[in-house]
Amino acid sequence: MSDQYDVIVAGAGPAGAQCARDLAGRGYEVVVLETEAETAFPAQSNKSTGGTFASLMTAFGIPDGVVMHATESVVLESPNENVVQDQPGFVLDFGAFKKFLVEDGREKGAAYRFDARVREPIVEDGAVVGVRYNRDQEVYGEIVIDATGPAAPLAKDVGIVTLERKNHAIGVEYVFEGVDLTHPGFADLTDAMMLRLDHEYAPGGYSWIFHTGDDTAKVGICYIQNERYREHATQDRTVDGYLEHWLDTDPRFEDARRVADNQVRGSAHVQAPDSLSTDSFMAIGDTVPSVDPVWGEGIYKCMKSARAAAMTADRCLTRKVDTSAEEMATYDDLWHEQVAPRRDRRLLMTKLLYLASNERYDRLMRDLNERNRDALSDINDGNTREIAKLLYPTDISYLWKYWRET
Repeated sequence: MSDQYDVIVAGAGPAGAQCARDLAGRGYEVVVLETEAETAFPAQSNKSTGGTFASLMTAFGIPDGVVMHATESVVLESPNENVVQDQPGFVLDFGAFKKFLVEDGREKGAAYRFDARVREPIVEDGAVVGVRYNRDQEVYGEIVIDATGPAAPLAKDVGIVTLERKNHAIGVEYVFEGVDLTHPGFADLTDAMMLRLDHEYAPGGYSWIFHTGDDTAKVGICYIQNERYREHATQDRTVDGYLEHWLDTDPRFEDARRVADNQVRGSAHVQAPDSLSTDSFMAIGDTVPSVDPVWGEGIYKCMKSARAAAMTADRCLTRKVDTSAEEMATYDDLWHEQVAPRRDRRLLMTKLLYLASNERYDRLMRDLNERNRDALSDINDGNTREIAKLLYPTDISYLWKYWRET
């Protein structure tokens, strides 16, 4: 194995594997360090619902073979209301998806080292020049990229990220069979991805049902331990306890049975990044973090950050090699322009949304049903004019709670 590469990527998740895939496709020598054993991969890192849309499939050349089920609509639920929007999408087999990214990257020339637990960056004259992994192994490169997710051992060491516990979201998901997708009193969830806002089941967060074919579905919950969580949380009820409570009280799960070996647990930080790069170094994916703060969509954002990093590396390594902080900052510009535009506005939307009550969620769904599809897209994009049309004088109390908590 070589000890010198153009680029070292730590982590073989969607961000890391996609970045290596892009760079290898451009002819660079790139190596990916992955903690898991190759024979188990991705058993310990299968941390996504796998819900996405055609934009990701097209932009990154993802084959149909990694799709569990194609969906036709997105459903938003509150305790007593729902909104149905036609929106084609895909529920991915996340493990198969990650394996594809690795295999395709290898075909393009990327090297992979599994069983390689990253320890720390190797720093010389203030610049990152390599990575130490396992006990005493080292590898060197012109550029190092941290794609290890919230663990972020390299990014934390060089002072790029500070992930705050108060912004930490946790989630759990299982695949179930026997789910009643057409139960009276609820929206038809056949070929749909559903997100539910309901503090009884996910205080300070949301729950979901993603149809995966026949009578099977991915079912899970996620929440941030914010003020609304503290207000509504039941003492000693864990994230698993909230999921069990939903399963016990929602009639759609009366005959549902858990499919073995399909547990997914994950976490992410919902906050603005402190920084993104420095000399010879970039942080991508959930290391930054890149997850969409409103609906938790992570795969597309992570892969877009990977592509932005690959474009930056290409720029810095072309002709005269220049990996100074000034040149690496191209990645920061691309991230804010293409990966997470209007990030601060969407974070504000997220905090206000989760501070609202269940009654306010019902009212929101009724209002959304009166709007057209373009208005809903504008709201999701953070259009302040369209958002303002949904607000009422009584919402001032949520603004006050937001500013107090902030």
